[in-house]
Amino acid sequence: MIITRCFSAVRQSRPAAIPAAVLFACLILGTLRAQTPAQAPATRPQAAPAAARDTRTADRLPVRRVVLYKSGVGYFEHLGKVRGNQAVTIDFTSGQLDDVLKSLTTLDLDGGRVSGVSYNTEAALDRRLESLRLPVGEVTTRAAFFSALRGARLEVHSGGVVRTGRLLSVERLERRGDSGTVTSIDALSIVSDAGEITTVALDPGVTVRIAEADLNTEVGRYLSLVASVRDQDLRRLTISATGTGERDLFVSYVSEVPVWKATYRLVLPAAADARRPLLQGWAIVDNTVGEDWDNVELSLVAGAPQSFIQTISHPLYAQRPIVPMPGRFLQSPQTHQSSLGTAGPGVITGTVADTSGGLIPGATVRVTRAGTNVGTAVTDANGRYRLTGLPAGAYDVAYSTSGFQTQSRSGITVNGGMETVVNVSLQVGGISEGVAAQSGAGAGRGGGGGRGGGPAFRSATGTVGGIAGGNVMLDGISEANVTEPPPIEARIDAARLAQQTQTDAQQLGDLFEYKLTTPVTIRKNQSALVPIVSSEVNVDRVSLWNASSGSRPLRAVWLTNTSNLTLDGGSFSVVDGQTFAGEGLLEPLKAGERRLLSYATDLAVVVDTKLDVAPRRTTKVQIARGVVIQQTEDRQTVNYTARNEDTEPRVLVIEHPVRAGWTVSGTVTPVETTAAWYRYRVTIAPKTSSTFSVTEARPVQSQFSVSNVTDDQITLLVRDRAISPEVQALLRQVIERKNAIAALQAQITAREQEIGSIGRDQDRVRGNMQALKGSSEEKQLLQRYVKQLDDQENRLAVLRKEVNDLTADRNRADADLSTFIQGLSAGGT
Repeated sequence: MIITRCFSAVRQSRPAAIPAAVLFACLILGTLRAQTPAQAPATRPQAAPAAARDTRTADRLPVRRVVLYKSGVGYFEHLGKVRGNQAVTIDFTSGQLDDVLKSLTTLDLDGGRVSGVSYNTEAALDRRLESLRLPVGEVTTRAAFFSALRGARLEVHSGGVVRTGRLLSVERLERRGDSGTVTSIDALSIVSDAGEITTVALDPGVTVRIAEADLNTEVGRYLSLVASVRDQDLRRLTISATGTGERDLFVSYVSEVPVWKATYRLVLPAAADARRPLLQGWAIVDNTVGEDWDNVELSLVAGAPQSFIQTISHPLYAQRPIVPMPGRFLQSPQTHQSSLGTAGPGVITGTVADTSGGLIPGATVRVTRAGTNVGTAVTDANGRYRLTGLPAGAYDVAYSTSGFQTQSRSGITVNGGMETVVNVSLQVGGISEGVAAQSGAGAGRGGGGGRGGGPAFRSATGTVGGIAGGNVMLDGISEANVTEPPPIEARIDAARLAQQTQTDAQQLGDLFEYKLTTPVTIRKNQSALVPIVSSEVNVDRVSLWNASSGSRPLRAVWLTNTSNLTLDGGSFSVVDGQTFAGEGLLEPLKAGERRLLSYATDLAVVVDTKLDVAPRRTTKVQIARGVVIQQTEDRQTVNYTARNEDTEPRVLVIEHPVRAGWTVSGTVTPVETTAAWYRYRVTIAPKTSSTFSVTEARPVQSQFSVSNVTDDQITLLVRDRAISPEVQALLRQVIERKNAIAALQAQITAREQEIGSIGRDQDRVRGNMQALKGSSEEKQLLQRYVKQLDDQENRLAVLRKEVNDLTADRNRADADLSTFIQGLSAGGT
């Protein structure tokens, strides 16, 4: 059994990929097993009992149903026949197995039972080898293998002699040949039951048999573990079913899969065609689960139910703390970042083409900055240009060539040391020029630019043509003389309309399911494009502009989802008049919902804006509980001017930003409002300009105390007509009372200053009196000083009384003013 496992493992792998341990073990066991002349002949296996004969292993269970979700998971159902006691397998990767173990359901549908589910573990090989009683590593040698068998009972066959005993050791012997050469060879030391020690060299003719059954089992387990490293990421789930007779076995689970992707085609009919636009949707599906999807029921769910990854298939070990031995450590070497160098000049590069995509050689590209020319280039034979050496900043770029309209791009930002790519498409100049078209299907049916627009053509002589008044001229023949579109175009249109998606769609709560009515076959590791939508829709062709578009708006459609299906988010392409017109992105769209979808640049319309900011004005003043509440308003007006150079009217949708706290008014009412934009719709006649304004207003409220009001403030409020005569009269009373209080305070201050002056003079007089010596003249002077001090004391008494009286009056006036202010309550506009 051990040898069978060994060589079976070897046959299943490339010889170069077989681990050394497997080769050594197979070599040893093959040598041991090949020469057993002294053994009894091996017995043939007896007939297995009936139950055992009914057992099958490693059978596959086919996939029956697949449901794919936007959260990166898929729901899978397997259904197949089992008979008796049978095991079936399903292969996964390690990442998929974690999801399977979280969600696996197994059912024996006809009276049997599922007796067990197992899978190969992903524990580290060294940890799995530790579970064996055989101390052998992942990589081993013959000597190391025999050393691991020390103490085991062996039978050694050498030259027809059989030696039986327990293995004592493995030694390295040296032999000297007849020519004097020395070779080394391994030898086994065997201890017999009688106590004899015999050394047997492991020559090529020597075989060794392990005489212990349990040790043979351990060797087999070891070889199986070593062989398992070849398929490290293959996780095989084995489901064992127990029962009698033939039964249906059902298995379901959730597995990690690539997210399915949606992509759409919007087919716009020609201007003269009365048919409605057609929307076709496809889903890109990838099969990476390791099993073929053969005639499976496939459903695609537009929604993302919550899902997460948990590696429950990995063995979990408790994290124990590691306590290191004490020691000394040196500081590790460090690296330091280099300084940032100065960025070099920038580059503007790109291509110049016509509206049909044809590259234009010889076009002149001029770059200016603040009106000054900083560089000129000419496109090469491939329509490519390149201007180098431009310092970082914003530039204006003009593109011109004979026969085409000049186009300008403003505000092109150039960063130092980087390339800025600007690709442009030039329109044919002069609408009176005829069209010289090369022969070919659909040459006279222009798309791209709208109903009257069309691609520019070049004849064999290089003459440039365009559209004249909406009629196409083909070599001087008007469109009225040209036959209807060739049969192939009509057949293409008919095929588009006749195409059926074979899809049943239904709402699943917050999710939406596309269920294919016909089975799908997708082989493993392959992908498929599956139709999910084909429906006529309502489309309104417009040009869309906002501040991020520059001067040129985008060609867009205002699409209403009339398909009764929820359209999942994805990319879309527009086919206009049998010609590719552009592509864009679609966010999820509910049935009946309307959405703007842009897909190309509109080269026929230019939009310009001017901002007019008005000074802040006061709108209302109120007085309440001594507080003046003043309401003012900020106002600004944005003037939009759009010019239509096409020969057909253009419907322009302008997105004006929504700003918190601001309200809008103007000459045009928005037709739609989103969280970020007001959308205004205007129609611009051919070769004319249209202007409209949007005025924004924002109220601002401020307040201050009535007691702090000044004459200047009242004058300003009266001038702005912000207060009523009643409020003006009340504020004037406040100022008069404040002036009266100020006058009282001025009187108090004047008297306090006089008291201070008298006090300083008294100090001077007293100093002089102390200096007198008592002569007759000094006595007279002393008498005069005494009288002066007496008069001053009388004056001080009067002044102090006046200060007290004035202070009392001022306090009463303050109290009266406070009471008056608190009682004020008035408003005015």
